Parts: sequence; C-alpha cells; structure tokens
Amino acid sequence: MKYIKDNLEKINASISDDVVLVAVSKTKPIADLQEAYDAGQRVFGENKIQEMVAKYDALPKDIQWHMIGHLQSNKVKYMAHFVDLIHGVDSFKTLKEINKQAKKHDRIISCLLQVRIAKEETKFGLPYEEISTILHAEELKNLTNINIAGFMGMATFTSDETILHEEFSLLKSFFEQNQPQHPNLKILSMGMSGDYKIGIRNGSTMIRVGSSIFGARNYIT
Repeated sequence: MKYIKDNLEKINASISDDVVLVAVSKTKPIADLQEAYDAGQRVFGENKIQEMVAKYDALPKDIQWHMIGHLQSNKVKYMAHFVDLIHGVDSFKTLKEINKQAKKHDRIISCLLQVRIAKEETKFGLPYEEISTILHAEELKNLTNINIAGFMGMATFTSDETILHEEFSLLKSFFEQNQPQHPNLKILSMGMSGDYKIGIRNGSTMIRVGSSIFGARNYIT
C-alpha cells in the first residue's frame, strides 16, 4: 500500500528533525506496520498491551514501541521487557509498578506524565498541581528504574484553533517551568492527526499520528 509510504513522506517533510513522529498503529494489521517500517518508520504507538506484544514478536527488533493508551498497572509486566516509552502515566501507583517490573528486567523505562489539559471530562490525565506533587515527591527518588522523560497532553476535540493553542501553550509553559529542576524532562508529546501542526507550533517535540498515515482506524469488537 504505497499510500502509507506517501503519507509518511508528506508528514516527515512538514516537520523538523527534532520532532519525533510516533506512528499510531493500533488496530492496524502487521502488514501495514511492515509497510511503514520499509518506508523508514521506526517508532510505533499502541494502546493495547496484548496487541503490542503480538506485533513486537512479529516485527523487526529495532522498532521503538510506545504504549500510548491508558495504562492498567496489572498489565505493565507484559511489556516491561521491551517497551521504550510509556505515554499517559497518570498515577504514582502506576509509576511504582513500572519501576518494579523494569527492575526485574534490569531496565530503565522512560515515562511521560499525562497532564489533563482538555476541558472535556472524559480525558485521562492529572491536573497540573498533581503533576507537580509527583515531581517533588521524596519517594520518587527511590524509583531508580524509571525515567520521567517529559509530559503528554491531549487537547480538547475541537476545530477551534484558539482553544487548541491555549491548551498546548499552557502545557509548554508548564514544561519549561519544570525543566530547570528536572533536567531529564526532554519530551513534550502534544498533537495527533487533527492537531499536530498546532502542537508543533506550540513547542511539541513528539506527535502521535495514526489516521493520517494508515487511514481510518479498524475497529475491533
């Protein structure tokens, strides 16, 4: 399916080298991921651990796998041996479980804390105040097998660019405020297929793009 290669080339041509493109491959067949891999894509994002494990087993091992969905603590053990980055961590309990499972594999797993930036009640994530509490928690120093590498935010689902700019720019400011005290904060994941260009304009260093690469999602029941 040449359109996957064409879509990747189009997106990559529109972003700078310092922005990481995560190809959101959830629900897509392995053949589609292989097509993207053959076109040069090496970072893929999944939202279901069982599906990601199956794809990890089937595809080349130089792929970086990102867990982008809401994470249940009891599922961490299934991906701890290979996952590169976990987006959407929204509790200290989950951080402790990631640390526990990473330690079993003698790994340090990078995580992004999910900040609730959208006005919609259905979005996961933590308020800014709770993110600050986690970052300054004394107990965090004991979690030596995780690396809090940055923040992730999902904007309100809207076509109103003013709202998107406001939400993304607030997260960017929060990110910059915390960097001096937490130099490991290097990743700001903002923007998906519908709003990644606005995310980048507001300082995003990582975008999560699915339908603009692979086409409409395949829904699995």
